[in-house]
Amino acid sequence: MNIEIKKSKKPIKYSDAIKLMEERLLKLHENNSAELIWTLEHDHIYTAGSSYKENEIKDKSINIIKTNRGGKITYHGPGQLICYFVIDLKKRKKDIRNFISIIEKSIIETLKMYKIQSFSDKDNIGIWYKENNKIKKIAAIGVRVSKWIAYHGFSINIDNELERYDAIVPCGIKDKGVTNLKKIIDQDYKEFEKNLVNIFMSNLNS
Repeated sequence: MNIEIKKSKKPIKYSDAIKLMEERLLKLHENNSAELIWTLEHDHIYTAGSSYKENEIKDKSINIIKTNRGGKITYHGPGQLICYFVIDLKKRKKDIRNFISIIEKSIIETLKMYKIQSFSDKDNIGIWYKENNKIKKIAAIGVRVSKWIAYHGFSINIDNELERYDAIVPCGIKDKGVTNLKKIIDQDYKEFEKNLVNIFMSNLNS
């Protein structure tokens, strides 16, 4: 299937990323464009999905951008890999649950390449890691579907500032923590992005 792979080296403004995805979404509806997988980083920003609650903001001084993706409040910033996409589910049996499973499977398989055992949780969307009996999130997923085209994406914490999560209840989950790959195993993650995209593409097309 025809999927464009886009990689941004400099941090992208959140509003610019959403604008580009929404433009691509319209073109894809009209069959005027390829699907898209886009990897990037954002500067420090908090975004709130459609189901967030005000009491999930602990630090009232932070600026929060409301978005139309699913999910709650999360943080994005340097050291976190963002993977956005615009993917046509009409080509994939119109199965949203299966598409989310493909995302989860792709992240878990990529982490396995780095000797990190992780898992998904049907009650709490995202990818999790168990550390000393405490469950911590390493990847967040937020998807919106419009006329069977899925967009927005997922983020993976590689070497980001974890204390930034203290300002919020990340993803609305109070009893679990947040971690990053460098904290789990301090190793070289330079190829992580490439490996993740390859696995995601392969799972999408299988």
